[in-house]
Amino acid sequence: MATVELRFSALPEHVRTARLVAAAVARRAGVDEAVLDEVRLAVGEACTRAVGLHQTGGISAPVKVLLIEEEKQFSIEVGDEAPHAVPGERNGAGPGDPDGEAEEDEMGLAVISGLVDDVEVSAGEHGGSIKMTWPTTPPPTILA
Repeated sequence: MATVELRFSALPEHVRTARLVAAAVARRAGVDEAVLDEVRLAVGEACTRAVGLHQTGGISAPVKVLLIEEEKQFSIEVGDEAPHAVPGERNGAGPGDPDGEAEEDEMGLAVISGLVDDVEVSAGEHGGSIKMTWPTTPPPTILA
């Protein structure tokens, strides 16, 4: 299992770099060329979400992206350190979570779910992550 770890300051201008790195590593891992645009878009959406959560929460920690190549799959995990309400326990909008931000967050997750078949979202008081997984095809065998 090969892993590439990328950390970047929670600034919107770094999201593009994360997208480019993710697409390059996905290509090398064997993700189908036809799916690479979806990889780029999903990573961009997940990173934009994490950057927004960090900026809104005043968190100076970097956004973390793990690119994990396994035998028959490739996963990307985007992590943030923003405290999240436990799903289902939202009692209206608090001072740090206006209705508009909650709706934007849900829209971002919906976009990611539409782009990626295998998505896991976890969230807690110490941060959250979005793990996205794609199948890979093994490289062709070269006969000598």
